[in-house]
Amino acid sequence: MSATESTASTAGDASTESGMAAKNPARRRRSLLLVASVFILAGLAWWLLWLFVFSTRVKTDNAYVGGNQVAISAQVPGTVVAILADNTQRVLAGQVLVKLDRTDADIRLQQARSALARAVRGISQQDSAAQAADAQVTVRQLALDKAQADLKRRLPLLAARAESAEIVQHLRDGVAQARAALAAARAQAAAAHAAIAGTDAARNPAVLEARANFRAAWVAAQRDAIYAPVSGYVAERSVQLGNSVQPGQHLMTVVPLHHLWVDANFKEGQLRHIRIGQPARVVSDLYGDDVVYHGKVIGIGAGTGSVFSLLPAQNATGNWIKVVQRVTVRIALRDKELDKHPLRIGLSTETTVDIRDDKGPELSPAPAHPPITETDVYDRMASKADQEAAQIIRANLPHSAK
Repeated sequence: MSATESTASTAGDASTESGMAAKNPARRRRSLLLVASVFILAGLAWWLLWLFVFSTRVKTDNAYVGGNQVAISAQVPGTVVAILADNTQRVLAGQVLVKLDRTDADIRLQQARSALARAVRGISQQDSAAQAADAQVTVRQLALDKAQADLKRRLPLLAARAESAEIVQHLRDGVAQARAALAAARAQAAAAHAAIAGTDAARNPAVLEARANFRAAWVAAQRDAIYAPVSGYVAERSVQLGNSVQPGQHLMTVVPLHHLWVDANFKEGQLRHIRIGQPARVVSDLYGDDVVYHGKVIGIGAGTGSVFSLLPAQNATGNWIKVVQRVTVRIALRDKELDKHPLRIGLSTETTVDIRDDKGPELSPAPAHPPITETDVYDRMASKADQEAAQIIRANLPHSAK
């Protein structure tokens, strides 16, 4: 290569490097501007997402389905002779779950039935005795009137010396005796009427006492059949045939799956805007995102979970490490959605509460007036006892009093 060519080549390389050097800053600025724009847009998108989405809701997956667990227990002692429901089976309110041996209860019921019948008949006898006492008063009054009339006829004869004084004295004594007998008859009549006065046979204190004893025996006999107080599904059956059970002994559990709720355990920092009445969205692990339950906040716990635990933390002893606390927020679910997609108590859920409207109360403003849950199974049992007692009373009344 000649010197001229070498010089030309060197000049060309220099010009190329200067051109590239001139282009690289512009490209770098464009790249930096592009990257900065991406970050700015990402930040703006995140800010908008937080402003319109994340700041309007709080979310937790520490949430579980809750429900009532109605413990079924014996009310009277006895021996189990039949079990009519098992785990996973549906039962209706008023359905018999367990039967106990009725022998002793039937004997006590028959004794109470006989005692009630005797009480009614005894009142009828007392009424007849009172009528007899009234008749005796009438007899004694007639005897007194006769004695007074005899004395009145003899007194003029005594003045005319046509009658002896001894006979007149006997007549005076007879009047006194008749007056005393009348007073005694009136006292006996008053005593007879005191036992039945002011009421009829059905409302007599003796009959009411016998009726109460019969009612207690009737209810005790019916309690040999253990009923389901609510409709639901049987769980935790522990009773077996032949078991000798005692009052209060747990036999099984009935879980109503129609009325359930979710206990969502939010962190204490998430509670700032949670209020009663806010809408909630619940997704269960059982059905996934395909099924969404819509509920609302009905209450916020009165304390953190650690306070109500079996062994609460003792933060005043030893070294201390701060642990974020959680408070239970109860979410009511819609019964129609539960009927369509049943849940079970204890299932895991993901709960989201819409906190845009945070003007509501944080605590329940007033106590609940209607009962939370109730059953009329035992009321129906007592009404049947009253009906049978009324039949026994009517059957033992005199025909004239029916």
